[in-house]
Amino acid sequence: MDLRRNIRERFHVILWYHSMRTELVTTLKRKASELLADIEKDGAPILITQHGLPAAYLVDVETYDALQQRIGLLEGIARGEKAVEGGRVVTHAQAKQRMSGWLK
Repeated sequence: MDLRRNIRERFHVILWYHSMRTELVTTLKRKASELLADIEKDGAPILITQHGLPAAYLVDVETYDALQQRIGLLEGIARGEKAVEGGRVVTHAQAKQRMSGWLK
């Protein structure tokens, strides 16, 4: 089941990558203002390529900030899961007591 999910996720990434607007780095140099206006208008990221290879993504600030927030949340969840696997857990009462100072 994990193998199927992994294949499905990779397939979606490949489709997303190939359907994304792509521009050359030289286009970015010549038309930066236009590209930024396009991103502001439709919110879709642009893949910048250099020598035929992906070099960077051009995204609006709001999208970038949202991605950073999601990454932080996912990293927190991963740390929590690792703590549970390692047996580093506390009861609800212990957690409540530890956090009582923060919740005031």
